[in-house]
Formats: sequence, C-alpha cells, structure tokens
Amino acid sequence: MGATEISNSYGGNETGVGHAPDYDHPGIPITVSSGDLGYAAGPQAPANFSTVTAVGGTTIKRAARTTRGWKEAVWGDAGSGCSAKIPKPAWQHDTKCAYRMIADVAAVADPATGVTAYDTFQYGGFLVVGGTSASAPIIAGVYALAGNGASIDDASFAYAHASNLYDVRKGTNGTCGDYRCTGRAGYDGPTGLGTPNGTAAF
Repeated sequence: MGATEISNSYGGNETGVGHAPDYDHPGIPITVSSGDLGYAAGPQAPANFSTVTAVGGTTIKRAARTTRGWKEAVWGDAGSGCSAKIPKPAWQHDTKCAYRMIADVAAVADPATGVTAYDTFQYGGFLVVGGTSASAPIIAGVYALAGNGASIDDASFAYAHASNLYDVRKGTNGTCGDYRCTGRAGYDGPTGLGTPNGTAAF
C-alpha cells in the first residue's frame, strides 16, 4: 500500500513458526524488535526470520571525554538468541550458532535512558519510552533516512557495511559466557553489529 519501510514491535516464541510471507517484501526494509526478556527467553519470531532486520537494544549515556560524546552498552533485557528453526543466512558468520542468530543491529532500548515520545491518544503529552519496541522503529527510521530501501531485501546490507556502525563492546543480557549474550568487539547477539553511525550501513 505504498510503505517504504515496515517496523514491527512485537514477538513471541518461535516454536511452530516457520517462514511467513508477510515478512518477505524485497525492496522494503522490515525491522523487528528482538524482545525485552534477555537471552534466557530465547529467540523470538518474527525477529528470527532471515528476511527482516532483527533489532536489539542498548543503554546509552553521556560520555564527555569521548569523541562521540556518548557511550553504549548492552541493555540487560534486550533479546538475543540462536534460532532452532530458521537456517543461517549466507551473510551471517558467527560461529556458535548454526542457525539464524538474533540480533542484527541495535539502538537505544533501556527505558532508563530511553527516547522521548509525544502521545496524543492516551497519555496526552511527552513521555519516555523504551524496550526494543522503541529500537525497532528507530532503525526503520534510519532506513528511511538512508533512502536505500529499494535495494534492501534483508539485513545483509548492514553486514556488508558494518564499519559504519558503532560497535557495542560492553554489557550482557544473560549468562551464556560468550558473544551470544555479551557485548564484545565485532558481532554479538544483544546488539548485533552495533548502532547507527549515520545512515551508511542502511
């Protein structure tokens, strides 16, 4: 119906869920929240589909002594995990998950460091919101700003342009003991490849 980006802020257990054509629209970037229950909850659908960009979450704080002026860490409730059902996409290369790994990228999701929204329906004013239900539409907005959507079929473009993301290297959302739940240099489950540094990765 004319949408150029689609954002989804919901999810559920991947049991019994396979590929769904509703989440497969080549030329229209689709973002999906990774969930707000940490690593222990396991991968969620539809974030596990290989036709979407699974969006994790960070905590972001001022850091005056850094060039960027901000520092980020894994948000402790951000979802991540290794699918038991969806084959690993060719563009994903992490070593401890033989299937689709969540997430691909991330944005701020911690409600304590969340984003300001204006609600005209129920709350009636400004409020601070969080969760990966906030980070998924942020990434959809970055896709829109990049204006590259017609060539986007999945998250592969971000993987090919990871140097244009802020790498999140600290924090954890669980006790797995490795990148699947812990921020590190390069790819990790809770924040994927990192957070937007401009629009070049999208």
